[in-house]
Amino acid sequence: MKTVLRDFRDFFVSLQLTVALLVFGMLLVFAATLDQTNLGIWGIQQKWFRTFIVWQDIRGISLPVFPGGYFIGGLLLINLLAAHIARFKFTWRKVGIFLTHVGLILLLIGELLSGLWQEDFHLRLNEGETRNYAESFHHNELVVTDVTDEKFDEVVAIPEEFLARHTSVQHPRLPFRVIAKAHYPNSFLQSRKPDGSPTLATTGLGREVVAVPQPITYKTDEANMPSAYVELAAADASPGIFLVSTGLVAPQRFDSGGRTWKIALRAKRIYEPFSLTLLKFSHDRYAGTEIPKNFSSRIKLTTPDGRDDREVLVYMNNPLRYAGLTFYQSGFANNDRTTILQVVRNPSWLLPYVACAIMTVGLCVQFCLHLFAFVKKRRASLSASAVA
Repeated sequence: MKTVLRDFRDFFVSLQLTVALLVFGMLLVFAATLDQTNLGIWGIQQKWFRTFIVWQDIRGISLPVFPGGYFIGGLLLINLLAAHIARFKFTWRKVGIFLTHVGLILLLIGELLSGLWQEDFHLRLNEGETRNYAESFHHNELVVTDVTDEKFDEVVAIPEEFLARHTSVQHPRLPFRVIAKAHYPNSFLQSRKPDGSPTLATTGLGREVVAVPQPITYKTDEANMPSAYVELAAADASPGIFLVSTGLVAPQRFDSGGRTWKIALRAKRIYEPFSLTLLKFSHDRYAGTEIPKNFSSRIKLTTPDGRDDREVLVYMNNPLRYAGLTFYQSGFANNDRTTILQVVRNPSWLLPYVACAIMTVGLCVQFCLHLFAFVKKRRASLSASAVA
C-alpha cells in the first residue's frame, strides 16, 4: 500500500509530468488555431479550452480525441502544488523561484475562474437612445410578457436550453404550459408557398412564414438565427402553437386567461440598476483617407439616486468600468450613428494582472540574486589573483 501511495505521489510531483503537460498545452493551442477557421474564436474556446475532453464528430460519431484545456490546466496546477509541498524547501536564495511559481499558480486559477464566471454581452445604442440592459452574443431566451397593464410589463424569460431539450415548462406566473415542439439552432425564414406547405404553427406569424433549419455557422461575419415552434397549452382555451425566431422583429400578441400577452425569442438580456445614453459617436479617419484613426462614444451614465450621474468617453483601450461591468468600444453601425459596446462581467479580471506582476517580481528577484552572487564570486576570484 505504501508503494502504491509513493508511486501515486511521485507521478504528480514528477518533472516529466510537467514537461508532458506543457507539450500537450502547445499541441492544444496549435490544433485549436487550425480549427479556428471552422469554429471561430468563441467556438474553439468552448470546444478546446473550456472543456475537459475535446470531442470530434467522426463519420457521425462523437469521439474523444484530445485532453481539453481544463484537464491540462487542472493537472498542471495539481502538479505545481504537489511539487511545492513535496520537494520545495523555502530559502532566501529561492525566493524568486517561489514567487514565480506562485504567480503561475494564480494565473492558472485566474483562467479557470474566468472560464467559469466571465459573461460577454453587447450593447447597441443609437445617438440619443437610453438603455439599461445589454444582450448576449451567443445565448437566447423565450420571453412571454404580460402587457395587460399599460404602466407595467411582467416578463417571464425561459432559457433557450429548455427549448432545445423539447421540455415542458409551467411557470407559476403563466396560466399555460410552454411546450417546445421543435427547435432549430440556426434557420432562415421564408414565406409559405401558395399551395400551403405544412407548418407546425397554428396561430400567429407561423401561418404565413416557416422556419427552414440550417447548419450552425461559426464564422465571425455570420450569425445563427435560432427558431422554434412553441405550444402554449392552457386548461381551457389553448392559445395554440407559435413560431418564434430571432429573425422576427416584433413580438406576437395574443389573449389568454382574460389578459393580453406577447411572445418572442430574443437575445438573452442582462438588466442593470443604471442606464446609459449615447450622446455622440465619433469616427475619426486619417486625413484624405477612409482608414479609421479612432472611434469613441460619449456616454451619459444615469443612476436612480443621481449620485453617480456623469458623462464618460469610451474609446479603444479606455473602457468604462462600473458596477462590476466593463464597457469596451467594440464597433459601430448605421452610418456612424450607432455604437456597439462589448460588456464583460468577470469577477476575477484582476487576478491575471496580479499573477503576472508576481511572476515579473519573482523573475527579477531571482535574476538579481544570481547576478549579485556572480559579482561577489568574481570579485573574490580577482582578489585572490591579485594576492597571488
